[in-house]
Amino acid sequence: MRFDGHFRMAIGGALESGAGRMAVINPATGAGFAEAPDADRTDLDRAVAAARAAFPGWAATPHSDRAAKVEALADAVEQRAVDFALLLTREQGKPLAEARREVLGLSAWLRAAAGLTLPVTVHEDSPARYCETRHVPIGVVAAIAPWNYPLLLASFKLGPALVTGNCVVLKPSPFTPLTSLKLGELAQAILPAGVLNVVSGGDALGPGLTAHSGIDKIAFTGSTATGKRVMAGAAETLKRITLELGGNDPGIVMPDIDPAGVAPELFWAAFGNAGQVCLATKRLYVHKAVYAQVCEALVAYAAGVKVGDGADADTQIGPINNSVQYRRLLDLLADCRAQGHRFACGGSILPGPGYFLSPTILDNPPEASKIVQEEQFGPILPLLAYEDDDDVVDRANSGAYGLGATIWANDELAGWALGERIASGNVWINECRPLSPMVPFAGHGQSGFGVENGLEGMLEYTLPRSSSMRRRIHQT
Repeated sequence: MRFDGHFRMAIGGALESGAGRMAVINPATGAGFAEAPDADRTDLDRAVAAARAAFPGWAATPHSDRAAKVEALADAVEQRAVDFALLLTREQGKPLAEARREVLGLSAWLRAAAGLTLPVTVHEDSPARYCETRHVPIGVVAAIAPWNYPLLLASFKLGPALVTGNCVVLKPSPFTPLTSLKLGELAQAILPAGVLNVVSGGDALGPGLTAHSGIDKIAFTGSTATGKRVMAGAAETLKRITLELGGNDPGIVMPDIDPAGVAPELFWAAFGNAGQVCLATKRLYVHKAVYAQVCEALVAYAAGVKVGDGADADTQIGPINNSVQYRRLLDLLADCRAQGHRFACGGSILPGPGYFLSPTILDNPPEASKIVQEEQFGPILPLLAYEDDDDVVDRANSGAYGLGATIWANDELAGWALGERIASGNVWINECRPLSPMVPFAGHGQSGFGVENGLEGMLEYTLPRSSSMRRRIHQT
């Protein structure tokens, strides 16, 4: 049974159509295929009020009971994985196989959070005194998810927030609201009313949520520019914040690598999800000794990759998600042509409707060029030759970002040693984006603030509370 075509917000245990409606575009066609609620301030206020009303009861619920309900939500998502994947492909554009992996990732991240327990630190347990520190929920969390991985990146927030006893108002991107709305609908039969509320809307909804006096914490994934505005909006009431922001992630290919053997991994590190990944390789530094061979191998591999509608079984790369990002990428390509950069392959707009671009590889553009210095967030990769370790470390560490980096080396110890010199929150040797719900994930510099995943990520949704007691029997 497929999801029906009715999309409603979850507010206080009820499903509501909201004050207005907005079209949702299939990026493979460029045409609307559904409508989602467009919440106004009244809708938002009611969602926040519902979460606040539910918080005392949910916070008082035993941890094991909260975890069991979150695990039940994971089970329900898994049972509807096919339905979620089909809908996700239509609103986001990614191939069905990738969409299914994202849905199962949502389930896995929820399940992992349900399996974590909060530490209790006993500082003193003596005849004279007992002192401990526990971790208590913060209150109402605004979880703001982006359009590239709307379900998976929501799960980074939902599992830890709910298991630790917070109530949540989830706001998906206006470009990809539908799967999140269906998740909210599914949750209403599992979680108490008001524990998880889902509201969708246009550009005005996010600032209203982040500045709302009823919100105690914001967990946001998106661009650095928007993250700065979120941080400013949180300042008035000193909201806690977790920000997972942009990146201009370097990849480094060391001179002992086999170009043909590593080319598929290099390609997908950059072009997976049409390059719309915060941790994608955004600039690939290749040692001059193997630069020509790596470039040739990547171009040959790209020629065999199928770009098309994610609903087609043989599609490997889908469209750009939305017209705003599509136009930005077209502007970047125009700048590359105007600056005389060499195109090793790609650079073309594919015929027909939708927001499609062919995988594009630029041949050694200048380090100062726009395509190297800015995060492209699309299927365009600058390939850059480097001289030695000192050269590539200086260039890889340049700029304001520090989210992720990948190093490819036959000599694993040499690769590891080089990785120790990279200023980034996440460094991977001979693999790309092996994310786990059990491993802390954080950005350095302007790539983020706070931690997601692992016990450290769960603690972001709590406040420490230290209690001490002098034992009266020992008073004199």
